[in-house]
Amino acid sequence: MSLDVPKGEFLCVIGPSGSGKSTLLRCINRLLDPTSGRVLLDGVDLTRLRGADLRRARRRMGMIFQQFNLVRRSTVLKNVLTGRLGYQEGWRTLVPSFTSGDRQLAWSSLNRLEIAEKAAVRADNLSGGQQQRVAIARALAQEPEIMLADEPIASLDPETAVVVLDYLRDINRSDGITLMCSIHHFELAKRYADRIVAMRRGQVVYDGAPGNLDEAAYRAIYGRLGRE
Repeated sequence: MSLDVPKGEFLCVIGPSGSGKSTLLRCINRLLDPTSGRVLLDGVDLTRLRGADLRRARRRMGMIFQQFNLVRRSTVLKNVLTGRLGYQEGWRTLVPSFTSGDRQLAWSSLNRLEIAEKAAVRADNLSGGQQQRVAIARALAQEPEIMLADEPIASLDPETAVVVLDYLRDINRSDGITLMCSIHHFELAKRYADRIVAMRRGQVVYDGAPGNLDEAAYRAIYGRLGRE
């Protein structure tokens, strides 16, 4: 596949389970290494980076996971501060020490996601929707240029899913952060995305505006009629 994503776009990647959505996102930030091809960020080939160079590139990309990936026994504030770990250098990578600026960014991110009142609460005492808002705050604290959201609403009820997507759209539009979001929900993708890329069996089968997705395109993507 070949795909260009311009700065500031809200891109939704849709497709059936196993189509390659998560693999695509994880190849971008090198959680997975692609077996061939290149991943370019502002002309820099991420697949060639190692060590400190890869760490510096990764801090430009915030990651939001389906299962939140919080440290469950740590407080909300400590979880958000881990978004600053990519800025630690030398011995601080072994024994992290967060600056007042780091803490200010963490608090600002929590306030942005309207969950600062839970700062001292352990992550495992939060609801799923609250945990995902903490995960978004953690990614935001990185001061990223790109956010990669891998099925961020798959574990949430429909009402909470809309709340989470509203936050992501606000971050995208207000901060100009490029957002790539893999998502199963066809109608929500059409509602929030500037552009939709659909995958099937590792191939792009649709790339275009949400409004152009008709029943024929839906059949090409999912191989059936109906809505998720």
